[in-house]
Amino acid sequence: MPDSPYTDLDRPPLSAARLRRALVAPYGPWTRLELKVETGSTNADVAEAARTGEPEGLVVVAERQSAGRGRRGRAWQSPPRAGIATSVLLRPGQAVPDRAWSPAPPAGYGWLPLLAGVALVEAVTLLAELDATLKWPNDLLLGDAKCAGILAEAVPGPGLDDPPAIVLGVGLNVTLRADELPEHPTGLPATSLQLAGAAATDRDPLLRALLRSVADWYARWRAADGDAVACGLQDAYLAVCGTVGREVRAFLPDGTELTGTATGVDLDGRLLVTTATGERALAAADVLHLR
Repeated sequence: MPDSPYTDLDRPPLSAARLRRALVAPYGPWTRLELKVETGSTNADVAEAARTGEPEGLVVVAERQSAGRGRRGRAWQSPPRAGIATSVLLRPGQAVPDRAWSPAPPAGYGWLPLLAGVALVEAVTLLAELDATLKWPNDLLLGDAKCAGILAEAVPGPGLDDPPAIVLGVGLNVTLRADELPEHPTGLPATSLQLAGAAATDRDPLLRALLRSVADWYARWRAADGDAVACGLQDAYLAVCGTVGREVRAFLPDGTELTGTATGVDLDGRLLVTTATGERALAAADVLHLR
């Protein structure tokens, strides 16, 4: 049975029924969950659903991605059932009267990938019992090695004045072996929970903990009208961010770069870097930690 998901006992398949019972309303925080044996990209699947009018709360999980993407279109691939690949659909610009949520201001949307990072650290710390940190904006590090990435994408609304939907995707290396690790174009080494000595590598509880934490932080952020300070998100992020306080080199989208000291994260989720010519607020950049 070479195609059976049970041929590798270290990598059992996820159960859609169990995940739905735990995570989908009325007993869980999400509205719908799809589990796919294989897909190109969970972010692309959720983005397509958003364009067709899918309401907030969709979760797509894949046992394998054949065309997973990181920031700037980089590939994110993993053997079947060796990691967590999931994306969720959020509509922060829509009011939710039942929960007394007003539309969140678009200026605060930059906090959503950072929110996912905090949730991911919580799940990994709780279940894998590893000391994880975040490299701004979207990498989960175990020591100096990357174990996960987060990709946030905006999907335009049907009309010019309609707020965009936000797709949050997370890719976490769980049981990848040394010869299966992806290469990273910035030179940051990769690792997995298993290689880092995790206390647990069962993807089911890891995924549940991650999605519950994302939903919890999102609810706090929405209840605070998208204010990362008022809901405690800024403090939570700074507590686990390994970039703030470090000397960094930032490669900017326009091809330029700068070097300086990362001093904080502002109210819009931008990284503050003090350089020889003054302070810069970075909304997007590839950041390299300097020793």
